[in-house]
Amino acid sequence: MTFLSRYVCLMVGLGVAVSMAAVEPCRIVVVDRENGWPVPMVELRTTHNVRFVSDNAGVIAFDLPELMGREVWFDVVGHGYAVPADGFGQRGVRLMPEPGGSLVVEVDRAIVARRLGRITGGGIFAESQKLGEETDWAESGILGSDSVQSAVHRGRYYWLWGDTVVPHYPLGIFDATSATSGVTPLVDFEPPVRLRLDYFSRADGNPRAVARLPGSGPTWLTGYVSLPDSSGHARLVASYAKIEPPMDAYERGLCIWNEDTGNFERFRVLWEKSGGSLPPPFPRGHPVFVEDDKGVEWVLYGDPFPTLRHPATFEAWKDDSTWEALEPQESLVAAEDGRDVVPHSGSIAWNEWRGRWVVVFMEYFGEPNAFGEIWYAEADDPAGPWGPAVKVLSHDRYTFYNPRIHSSITPENSPVLLFEGTFTKLFSDQHRPTPRYDYNQVLYRLDLDDPALRPAWDSVGNGGATDP
Repeated sequence: MTFLSRYVCLMVGLGVAVSMAAVEPCRIVVVDRENGWPVPMVELRTTHNVRFVSDNAGVIAFDLPELMGREVWFDVVGHGYAVPADGFGQRGVRLMPEPGGSLVVEVDRAIVARRLGRITGGGIFAESQKLGEETDWAESGILGSDSVQSAVHRGRYYWLWGDTVVPHYPLGIFDATSATSGVTPLVDFEPPVRLRLDYFSRADGNPRAVARLPGSGPTWLTGYVSLPDSSGHARLVASYAKIEPPMDAYERGLCIWNEDTGNFERFRVLWEKSGGSLPPPFPRGHPVFVEDDKGVEWVLYGDPFPTLRHPATFEAWKDDSTWEALEPQESLVAAEDGRDVVPHSGSIAWNEWRGRWVVVFMEYFGEPNAFGEIWYAEADDPAGPWGPAVKVLSHDRYTFYNPRIHSSITPENSPVLLFEGTFTKLFSDQHRPTPRYDYNQVLYRLDLDDPALRPAWDSVGNGGATDP
């Protein structure tokens, strides 16, 4: 008999009531005051430093026995969603959690973009599931995913991520993971987001690497695109880099997706560090398609703005004599104050509703986050000129890099623009990673009829779009 068992028996023998029941959680849901939408990734912090983070349904399962039935102060940290400050400058709420109770925290959106939710990692609905909700949500076996690439290929939407965190060891998958979904995988564009992904997996069901190319170190892919070959078959291709510490490429080349094995295979080496030369221009970044005045379709590669193009065929991709280097625009003008904004990473897309090319990009050494400030701008041509730019997203001492527009997911003539990026404490002064969300992909929505974006419209005309 254990000490606890002997203790309980003694107390019962003495007629002392002993309660061994678990504390039933109190349901707290965080919602946007404007529209009642649930808000993911909002932290509630107690005065004794216990942290709770809302899941994709905006839900927190509060289960601290020492605070049940008491008035509790929670700091609210919302990464663009906030509550009013009190007289001491504190931003928080007082709540009275009770076992089995239900409470609501309303927050105000302080950013232009709307947060829809996390689309990679574990425990996307973990807080809801503690309360018996969202029980049909299945776990992927992945806890963290870096920097997305995407392409529509053979009637499916292909997703590809870089370094990947797994449960069984801190060192995870470093040769890319991948999944597919329907081309339009979301029923609507409001939270909670339930994006179901079919991962390429091992026989045991756990996700696996898809780019184990020869050579030591991680394999990073870029320029991920589906192109027709001369027989009319779509071929999924990418550029690769083999990486050595700290994060330097020692080899670059081209690779091709093997439809039978579900893996990328090296096709051609373009450059080796040992040769002593600088890497040549190569297809990198996020591709877009555009037709010129002569009816020739081209694929342009950029991160965000185009740096290379070639005819939009598999044969042209293989033949670097068809590649044309392009000079990207180096900076944009900030609509608010006229200062120069230098893009670091991002993507462009043609937007039918705006009748214009649009860009979402991360600023290079922005404020207050060096690699976490996200901007929007427009142009009549993918080569520019672009701008002025409007800041649409910022985080609280956190990085948000490599934003990717998903124009294929929304209807062609929709004012809704979706983009995702990597939310991570890397390259920031944040020492406390946000549980479950850190090093994962978070999806945001821009409403292109939002008056906050008017400076971007007015800079180059209205492009036929409807004013709000």
